Amino acid sequence: MSNINTELFDALALVAKEKGISAEVLVEKIQTALIIAIKKDYPRSEDINFDIDIAKGKFDVCIFKEIVETPEEVEDDANQIDLDAAKKYSKKYKVGDKCAIKLNTRHFGRIAAQTAKQVIKQGIKEVERDQLIEQWGNLQNEVMNVKVLKVEPDTGNVFVEINSTEIILFPNDQIPGEVINGGDNIKVYISGVSANDRRPTLRISRTHNNLLRKLFESQIPEVSDGTIEVCSVSREPGIRSKVAVRTNDENVDAVGSCIGPARSRITTICNELNGEKIDVVNYSDDPKEFIKAALKPADVLAVEIPDEEVKACSATVPDNQLSLAIGNKGQNAKLAARLTGFKIDIRPESGFYEG
Repeated sequence: MSNINTELFDALALVAKEKGISAEVLVEKIQTALIIAIKKDYPRSEDINFDIDIAKGKFDVCIFKEIVETPEEVEDDANQIDLDAAKKYSKKYKVGDKCAIKLNTRHFGRIAAQTAKQVIKQGIKEVERDQLIEQWGNLQNEVMNVKVLKVEPDTGNVFVEINSTEIILFPNDQIPGEVINGGDNIKVYISGVSANDRRPTLRISRTHNNLLRKLFESQIPEVSDGTIEVCSVSREPGIRSKVAVRTNDENVDAVGSCIGPARSRITTICNELNGEKIDVVNYSDDPKEFIKAALKPADVLAVEIPDEEVKACSATVPDNQLSLAIGNKGQNAKLAARLTGFKIDIRPESGFYEG
């Protein structure tokens, strides 16, 4: 078992050096792992103690048992010991003391050591994740302009640089149809730290709804200063989006301000998203009015909501605008539904439609 211990502590020392993890944190993870391993062989023991020295690559493990007067008083042999048996470990023991019984680590065996390694490995992963959050916590929920280092043709992974660290933009976080090349500068949204990868890393995206929110903040001063509020966003990344906005200042046109003179502001944002078309609509606290706005560019004649708690409605549109309201492949209707949170049944004014 000594060879196994040496191997284990050598690996831990290397990890501590490479990852910059303190010895104190490693000791905590080792203790957690060893408790699990020991419990396999001593399942009823309640008081287990460790004296771990990472630098020397060794540890002492003790099980404590309460000392009682006679063998007849021992009701739980896993956690109690009689006085005569305890004195074999130390002559100083008396009734009521805790007797420390050192365990021979050979008892744990190779399987127990492997179990410990796996738990420690997971613990180190958690530590790495916490370190990333501490290191990059101020970047979460922000948009950054990053340089593309390389693109893997086989996987489609895009590698970018953030704070001198290589981060992967995975294909499912890329805008469909967008061509990215090494050396390009692109904007990405940092959604947090991923805990599911082999090694924790920052999670970045160009498809996240909050990327569009943040672009509105950066390109539209009235959004940045709070005059205009972005209330809801729905996206089909790279194709089309809807953004609902409102303002409490009656002198400000929320939609017009977001579009900008000659569509300058909204065009800048569209270009940043690979030509994604963006509909900006007025938000309303009245669900019927909000649904009407969300279905633009179609004109909605009426909206019926039988039960607002069910979040379902029917919207009536002129016969000649039914296709416009539904959109190509149902896109306009789907985006409106996501924007408002309502399931929308679109009906023609005449009650029937021939496609």
